[in-house]
Amino acid sequence: MVRRAAAAAAVIVAASVWLGAQTPAPAADDLKVEITSPLGRTGLSGAIRIVARITAPPKAVLGHVQFFVDGVLVGEDRDGPPYAVEWADKNPYERREITVQVSDGDGRAAKDVVRLEPMELRDETSISSVLLEPLVLDPKSKRWVGGLTSSDFKVFEDGVEQTLDTAAPDRVPATYTLLIDSSQSMSRRMDFVREAARELPGRIRPVDQVVVAPFSRSVGPVTGPTRDRDTIVGAIDSIRFSGGTAILDALADAAKQMSQVEGHHVIVLITDGYDEHSSLDVDKSLAEIKASNATVFVIAIGGVAGISLDGEQLLNKLANDSGGRAFFPAREFQLNEIHGLIADDVQLRYLVTYTPKNQKLDGTWRSITVKTSNPDYEVKVKSGYFAPSPPPIKPQLELVIRDTTQELLDISADDLEVIEDGVPQQIEVFQESNAPVTLALLIDSSGSMRRDAPTLIEAATTFVKALPIQDKLALMLFSDKAEFAHDFSVMRPWSLDAIQKYQASGGTALWDALVAAFSKLKSVDTRRAVVVMTDGRDEDNPGTGPGSKHTFDDVLKGLEESQATVFAIGLGPNVDRERLEQIAKVSGGTASFPERVAALDGDYKRIVENLRRRYTLSYTSTNPAHDGAWRKVEVRTKRDGLIVQSKGGYFAPAGK
Repeated sequence: MVRRAAAAAAVIVAASVWLGAQTPAPAADDLKVEITSPLGRTGLSGAIRIVARITAPPKAVLGHVQFFVDGVLVGEDRDGPPYAVEWADKNPYERREITVQVSDGDGRAAKDVVRLEPMELRDETSISSVLLEPLVLDPKSKRWVGGLTSSDFKVFEDGVEQTLDTAAPDRVPATYTLLIDSSQSMSRRMDFVREAARELPGRIRPVDQVVVAPFSRSVGPVTGPTRDRDTIVGAIDSIRFSGGTAILDALADAAKQMSQVEGHHVIVLITDGYDEHSSLDVDKSLAEIKASNATVFVIAIGGVAGISLDGEQLLNKLANDSGGRAFFPAREFQLNEIHGLIADDVQLRYLVTYTPKNQKLDGTWRSITVKTSNPDYEVKVKSGYFAPSPPPIKPQLELVIRDTTQELLDISADDLEVIEDGVPQQIEVFQESNAPVTLALLIDSSGSMRRDAPTLIEAATTFVKALPIQDKLALMLFSDKAEFAHDFSVMRPWSLDAIQKYQASGGTALWDALVAAFSKLKSVDTRRAVVVMTDGRDEDNPGTGPGSKHTFDDVLKGLEESQATVFAIGLGPNVDRERLEQIAKVSGGTASFPERVAALDGDYKRIVENLRRRYTLSYTSTNPAHDGAWRKVEVRTKRDGLIVQSKGGYFAPAGK
């Protein structure tokens, strides 16, 4: 799954600018520093070699060559060319500035600077375009077939013919990763290995670049990406052979990390095929290679007895399944032809793209078949791709934690356990919810409230004044109709003025009031809450018409969509206690039932405290299915005598 066509064109332009704007060659009496590697980010883990070329006047006596990263000295080279130090790029998602400087005995000084831009995290949420790079060969002449157009290609995904977006000769730059086996078993063919690796730089195009990555049990110090042949050769010459071999692990690491690099990603594996330490099997390693759209070419270098049968089968599978080729040279003179074939395979391919008819984000393998108008032509292309997986589900739950005396407590994540549908989860985020709240205050103004209006006005006024100024508040007075007195605002005078104008008359359209509040809240992007005070049930006012137009099921649906926390205050003996408790429990809020209006002030104070002393908890669900289903979440405490209150779960997002 690829979105590279436009980006690749941009890379070509950038490469052309880089090539056309090189600094003129220094004069004979100039001192010059040129950083030749790295020229960008690879994402490969482990050490990175910073390499510089120094051009100096004849007989100049150079001081120490100093290497800085973000102004901090990371090393010096005092031994002469090649000038290089190792540095750990611990966070490739942050911008870094590399500086190399030197001075000579005559007081001349020079430096060069390279800025490494941060790698981008790519969160794929759709299958916008699949990119294929078929190589078409005439089996009779064994030569590349040119001149084909989109009408000459047919592409099938899982047997279904696709509509092509583009089909043209490929001009996309390539990054070649020379993955060189530096284990002890390769030491006897050291000269052959170095010769094999030296040949490729002479074959690549000016827009291509090379990464040198030696490996044994793990990938060693990496050089590149670079276009400088001396830097590439120097990196190869610096390889020291020792230790065991983990071919499959190294391939998977290179493929996974280099998947962030634009353009073609080509892995040239140079090895004897003897893998003794990999933790991955061949299928898992190939899965990483396929997921990164890398093409693997193998140059197998055997000892006196050659490559084992098992080793030959392994290397052929790695190459063929990724759309590449495996070579088994017996003599050095064959290497020049092999590298020519690898370069031709990469450079003489077509670029074919299509938008899949199957747009499901299910992470499955999709097989690909490419045919041409001439059935005799041989088409070499990758065998398929993995569709994007749906993004991880990261629910956020709000909690209130009390002891048995209803006092709010301080607590940490270590005190909690999270169980989703019976499966323990790993807490990733736990913090006090200090973010602002967007709040709808709903006050029953039906006729039954007339006698207690003064006390109600006083309690509501105290509540509004106690809210933090950063919280936005909307006020609704409801009776026969549910209407907002004003929209969400931090302007407390608006709310206080509406409360002072409170008048009681009519019936109780409670469900309409709640549905209207949920509808308004679902579009806000902060914490959401509803505080509703009523002394009755949803009912008609005799002589004036029906109560709510909406049903209780509409209320529950609106609550689900808004994800608001509801605090219900049911006043007096006639409230619909069961349903108010249900709404509060589902939302993670509270329901209280004071017998007298005079007790309202205390209930409002507890709600303010509750809003301020809540915790946010988040984790990555172990169930990745985007099925829209309700997930039951239980938050338990490891400390005795504590009560955790939350909404009890969440609805998973629905898949496409």
